Amino acid sequence: MRTADRRFAALLMLPAGLFLAIFIGWPLLQFVGDSFFTISPIAGGPRQFVGFANYVTAFTSSDFGNAAWRTIVYTVIVVTFEFVLGLLVALLFTSLGNSSRVFRTIFLYPLMIAPIVAGLLWRFLLIDNFGIVNELLKSVGLIQSSDQIQWLSDPNIALFSVAIPDIWLTTSFITLVLFAGLQNIPGDVIEAARLDGARYTTILFRIVIPLLRPVIAVALIVRGIDAARAFDVIVIQTNGGPQQSTETLSLLIYRTMVRFGDPGLASAMGTVYLIAMLAVALVAILTIWRPGSESER
Repeated sequence: MRTADRRFAALLMLPAGLFLAIFIGWPLLQFVGDSFFTISPIAGGPRQFVGFANYVTAFTSSDFGNAAWRTIVYTVIVVTFEFVLGLLVALLFTSLGNSSRVFRTIFLYPLMIAPIVAGLLWRFLLIDNFGIVNELLKSVGLIQSSDQIQWLSDPNIALFSVAIPDIWLTTSFITLVLFAGLQNIPGDVIEAARLDGARYTTILFRIVIPLLRPVIAVALIVRGIDAARAFDVIVIQTNGGPQQSTETLSLLIYRTMVRFGDPGLASAMGTVYLIAMLAVALVAILTIWRPGSESER
């Protein structure tokens, strides 16, 4: 009976497996294969096998190294702010119980906005001279003039500025995931800790967060990978400027492919990018989730 069930399950998964193999697996193999060639940007143009030359060019390129560093900084900024804010809001919603239903619905609205729309919106909010954010800061006396803080023009703060729309958009996703995880924490465990005299901070860091490890791992991995490949939000706001201060790996690969017409080098950069994200995801699973640790208790 078990063999029949397994065959039936395999038949049910077969269409999805074929879809993934045809539309994801095969293009991915082609993408990795292109990284070993010098390819003409013209369709049907010549291809020349160059081995690891594209990878050597990528690793010795200062643009690639700088873009990789900016991608790491951008991802850390986005994920850190989203996790902290998302956890605080999820805890607040949990404490409010059913009274938070309306607030949960309103809080999820930004998640329904397209990233390109959010980028355009925040570009007008943060733009120099007449941006609404600077006008509000001026009206409350925090700055002296409307162009005192050049959110999108100052290379020193531009990377943080382009991260604001991403934080605004997807903090609600982290909140939703963590809120769902909080609903599965046994109430009797928390109540027993309270009866023992444990403070709220002790309950949070010794009970709640450890029990949320699998949920936190999933949330951080999904959002980390998504933030690391940010493209449209940044393009709309700064297009990688000023002075390449917001040019992440996604933008660099796009420009290498489209503007500079080097598909082979772009494929090599993308392959390194993919391997790095898989490695980070694996590390996150082993350090945060730690599969099997629950069974050891």
